[in-house]
Order: sequence, then structure tokens, then C-alpha cells
Amino acid sequence: MTSKTGEDTDKEWISKSQRKRDCESLQKISDRLLKLKPDELALIDLPDELKNALQEAHHIHSNSALKRQRQYLGKIMRSCDSEKIQQQLDAVVHRNDTNTAQFRKIEQWRDRLLDNDKQVLGEIILQLPELDRHHVHNLVRQASKEAAAGKPPAAARKLFRYLRELSEASGE
Repeated sequence: MTSKTGEDTDKEWISKSQRKRDCESLQKISDRLLKLKPDELALIDLPDELKNALQEAHHIHSNSALKRQRQYLGKIMRSCDSEKIQQQLDAVVHRNDTNTAQFRKIEQWRDRLLDNDKQVLGEIILQLPELDRHHVHNLVRQASKEAAAGKPPAAARKLFRYLRELSEASGE
């Protein structure tokens, strides 16, 4: 049995398995970064070396080369503040999830309006008090005429757009 030298006690001992788990965790973060669109990636404060490696990975089409690049991204992540990057990444993903949920809510409002659900207008007005009822009624009537004539749903799209713009303006 060997004794530890003074130099060994200064460093915290980490098992090989733990180091592998840490590297895999960093590689998963970089994989999530790879899935982002360029405009979403621009919202995250990344070191230049990591940005360049991510851009390079987007140009790689070979599976084996992409695997090596992903490992390289994990290696770069070791020298970065991965917690800060993880928090920024989560914020961007949460923003996208929130936008998707808002989009679905507006779609449901539109569909219920087109189905002549009388209660939905009251629900919308509670959340969007600046709603122009007359304009909404005209769009609903126009959409039902288009649907009956078999025309493209231009008025339904206008209705959705109007509800989305009101929602964005009110900060919903």
C-alpha cells in the first residue's frame, strides 16, 4: 500500500467512471446546442472556440466525423462554464416551449370561434380586453363563407394573425 504524497492530497480524486459521466453530460449539452437554430444559438453567450466547433459540426455529413466532432465539442465544454451555458440553453428552450404553448392556445381560440362556440369570445376578451368584437365577427363570418364555398381559409388565417398580434401586444 502506498501513501499519498502532499501533491496528491491537493487534488480531489475523481473516479474514471465519474469523469466519463461528466464528459457524457457535457456532450449532451453540446448535442442540445447542435439542435438549435442559428438565431437561437446567437442568444447564448458561448466562447469563440465552441461557436466555431458548433458551426463546423453543422457542415459535417459523415456519421463517424460527426461523432468525432461531438466528442471534440464535449472536450471544449470542459474548459467552459457549462452551468452558465446550461442555464442559457434552458432559457432559450423554455422560451420556445412558451411560444409553442401560446401558439396552440391561439389556434384553439380560432377553432372554437369558427365552430361558433359562444363562450370563447368572453374568455378571449378577459385576456385581451382591446379585442375588436366587430372585426372578429366579420372574420368568423367570412371564414365560414370561405369554408362553405371550398375556398382557401384566408379569413381564418387573418383571424389567427389578429389574435396573435393582440396577444403579443398585451404580453400574454
